[in-house]
Amino acid sequence: MDRSEKAVLTNMCMVCDDKGNVLVLDKTDPAYHGITFPGGHVEKEESFTDAVIREIFEETGLTVRRPQLCGIKQWQQEETGARYIVLLYKTTQFSGTLCASEEGRVFWTPLNKLHSLHLAEDMADMLHVFTDDNISEFYYLPQSSFEYVLK
Repeated sequence: MDRSEKAVLTNMCMVCDDKGNVLVLDKTDPAYHGITFPGGHVEKEESFTDAVIREIFEETGLTVRRPQLCGIKQWQQEETGARYIVLLYKTTQFSGTLCASEEGRVFWTPLNKLHSLHLAEDMADMLHVFTDDNISEFYYLPQSSFEYVLK
């Protein structure tokens, strides 16, 4: 019995400084816009860690080090049947000069003020996975793009 399935692999990273701030991206993509953490797709034959380091650099100009996997967001895409997986990372180690990209404007904001910004869809719920060590998964229930569980 074949247990393989088609999957889309992506990542997102919460970069934190030593002052209680997080790095955010104000995405301009019409399909997914608003304030989110930077990240993107894992390329074929690329390691997950290399992918998140590359994506953060491309979108922010910063080079992150030692990103730690803190959770997963996943759902089945209705159009393709593929499982869409977002590997969630966080780090406090980075260097470089912050700069915007074609993805949108990037800036630092206090983590405790993040909820007052115009967040991207389900970003407020995803924050629980990034900040609560007892939650490691954000999963949309099959057959429903509106119901999800945090595990």
